[in-house]
Amino acid sequence: MDTAVKPQGCTNLKLRQLMRRVAQLYDAEVGKTGLRGTQYSLLSYVARLGPIRPVDLAAVMKVDASTLTRNLRPLISSGYVTLDPGPDARSRLVNATQAGRDKRQEAQRRWRVAQESLNESLGAARVMALHALLDECQDLLDYSPEGETDA
Repeated sequence: MDTAVKPQGCTNLKLRQLMRRVAQLYDAEVGKTGLRGTQYSLLSYVARLGPIRPVDLAAVMKVDASTLTRNLRPLISSGYVTLDPGPDARSRLVNATQAGRDKRQEAQRRWRVAQESLNESLGAARVMALHALLDECQDLLDYSPEGETDA
């Protein structure tokens, strides 16, 4: 007879509910700059890693290529990111413009306000424990786009 306590409820639903609440907090602050939270994250990756091939950026961010392309469009349209020719005729490089770097810096200040608000609401120790648990879970699930491993 199995007497072990088992999780109740849907983990997916609970994570999505938490994510919506957290995203609302960040979007409210970062949105004051005209960016959505996801756009700020993407712009931050590009500013730090660029110029970078889209396939490499997608791998680092753990998103598929179509999601990356869709999320890059508004940043390109706004002049924050460029998609430039790569070293050969078939490749491209994603790069942040000076306007993008400036916008990222502005958004980073708003992001910091959101992060401090979350730390205050949940407690810094709980946020650190949450980060560690999420990192551990991601490693255990060994997520990789299109079935590839991160090796």
